[in-house]
Amino acid sequence: MTETAHGKGVRLPRTERRAQLLDAAQQVFAANGYHSAAMDDIAEQAGVSKPVLYQHFPGKLDLYIALLESHVDTLVRAVEEALGSTTDNKQRVHNAVGAFFDFVNGDVGAFRMVFESDLRGEPDVQRAVDRATTATVDAIAKTIMSDAGLDAERARLLAVGLVGMSQVSARYWLDQDADVSRDDAVRLTATLAWRGIGAGFPLQNQQ
Repeated sequence: MTETAHGKGVRLPRTERRAQLLDAAQQVFAANGYHSAAMDDIAEQAGVSKPVLYQHFPGKLDLYIALLESHVDTLVRAVEEALGSTTDNKQRVHNAVGAFFDFVNGDVGAFRMVFESDLRGEPDVQRAVDRATTATVDAIAKTIMSDAGLDAERARLLAVGLVGMSQVSARYWLDQDADVSRDDAVRLTATLAWRGIGAGFPLQNQQ
């Protein structure tokens, strides 16, 4: 049997089929949670047969990890792009904080999988979750080392602080559903971070 983008008929390229299955899995996991989600439900949501689903993902955990990894990639890429979008360090801090807020606000299912996964007992899940922090910390620490002239340990400590502040603030902001706009929340959090990083560790080698 061959499949169309919605089910049966024309075979999709493997990468497109995989993306379709991951999108369907996201919807099912977000609605039902991992333990209540079934491969039957995901196949039905994607409009494919179970054999097609199993051709791409041998089991539910494999599918969950693949989806989790894709969300982590999205977050890491967003932070890297935020840091690379300008040479103005104050704006870099603002953009990096904004990347976390956008991730949290953009897809509740995605951010809960990354930051609140109930499968951390699974080694592959824990590795993916840890990468969300380590990769973003690495990117920020590299920028701090370059621009503030700090050694690796001190730059990394500051980067951990910025990532932690951004994650916790963004999640709190979303969960509270307070009358604070996304832009205002980002500005407040970034201002707090910048007054610590920018004032305490000014740009080195200024012309």
